[in-house]
Amino acid sequence: MTTVKHNLEEIESKFEMFQVLNEEGKVVNKEFEPDLSDEDLKELMKRMVYTRVLDQRSIALNRQGRLGFYAPTAGQEASQIASHFALEKEDFLLPGYRDVPQMIWHGLPLYKAFLFSKGHYHGNQMDDVQTLSPQIIIGAQYVQAAGVALGMKLRNKKNVAVTYTGDGGTSQGDFYEGINFAGAYEAPAIFFIQNNYFAISVPVEEQTRAKTLAQKAVAAGIEGYQVDGMDPLAVYAITKYAREKAIEGGGPTLVETLTYRYGPHTMAGDDPTRYRTDDLDSEWEKKDPIVRFRAYLEEKGLWSEEAENEIIEEAKEDIKQAMKDTDAYPKQKVTELIEHMYEELPQNLAEQLEEYREKESK
Repeated sequence: MTTVKHNLEEIESKFEMFQVLNEEGKVVNKEFEPDLSDEDLKELMKRMVYTRVLDQRSIALNRQGRLGFYAPTAGQEASQIASHFALEKEDFLLPGYRDVPQMIWHGLPLYKAFLFSKGHYHGNQMDDVQTLSPQIIIGAQYVQAAGVALGMKLRNKKNVAVTYTGDGGTSQGDFYEGINFAGAYEAPAIFFIQNNYFAISVPVEEQTRAKTLAQKAVAAGIEGYQVDGMDPLAVYAITKYAREKAIEGGGPTLVETLTYRYGPHTMAGDDPTRYRTDDLDSEWEKKDPIVRFRAYLEEKGLWSEEAENEIIEEAKEDIKQAMKDTDAYPKQKVTELIEHMYEELPQNLAEQLEEYREKESK
C-alpha cells in the first residue's frame, strides 16, 4: 500500500501550475512567452477590458430587471478570453452558462446574448456561429464536445471542439465519460476546467481527494495541464499548444485553469459572503488578470490609461445599443414556445397550441 501512495504522490507532483506572467506582470517563464504581435497583445487586452465592462453592465441590467439569468465573469477573463484568443473561427465552442463572453468574441451578436439571458428562443439561434447554446446541465457539454470532436475527425476537418466547465462539473459523470470517449477515439477536443474553487458554494477540496483536477486526465489516458488561470499568456500558450496537437492527430487535452470569480455564482440569489472570506477575496484581487496584463503591456509601451478608457466607452456604447435592440425585439409568444418544443406535438400540447392561437388572434 505504501507503494500505491508513493505512485499517487509521484503522479500529482507532475501537475505543477504553468505560468508565464507572475502577479506583477513580469515574465517568469521566457521560454513559453507566446510569440504574439504587438497588435495581437493589444487586441487581447481590449477584449478582456471589454468583457469586464460587459460583466459590470450585465449585473446592473439584471438588477434593473432588464436581463434575466446571468452568471458573473469578472476575474475569469484570462481563462475565458485568452483561451478563446488561441482558437480559429471554424473551431466549435460548447460553452457552459458562464461562457457567454467566448461566444460573443466567436461572433454571436451582443443583442442575441441578451435575448438568451431573457429566455427568448432567438437567443438560442446561433446562425453561422460555430457554437452551441450555453449548457445549463452541469458537465453535459463534455459529452457533446467529445461527439463534435469525433465528427470533425471523421470529416478530416483541421479544427477542434472546445468546451468549458467549472470545478463542480468534474464531479459529474458526464465529465469522465466525455474525456474518456474523446481519448479513446483521439478526438480533437480541448476540455477546460475553470477551477474557481467553490463550484456554487462547495470548496473544491470537499469535492475530490485529488490535489489537482488536471490529474484526472491520467485515468482517460490523455494529456492534462494545470495553468495559472489569471495569467493570459499562460492560458493562451497552453491552448495554442493543445489546439495544434489536436489538429495534427495528437488527441484531446484537459486544461485546469486556476481562477476566481469575484462575484456570486449567478445573480439568482447566491451570496458568496456565506462561503468566502474577505481575506480570500482580497488575495485573489491581487492576482487580477487585467491588472497583471496591463502591467505587462505598459512596460512594453503598448498600453495606456487613455487607450483603456476608449475601450471602456466603446463597450458601454455597444451594450447600450444592444440593449435597445433587445428591448425592441418582438416578444416571444406562447405559441412560438410550444411550436419549438417538438417536431410533432403530443395531443395535449396541440390542444394548448390551438387555445393560445385563438387568444393571440383576439
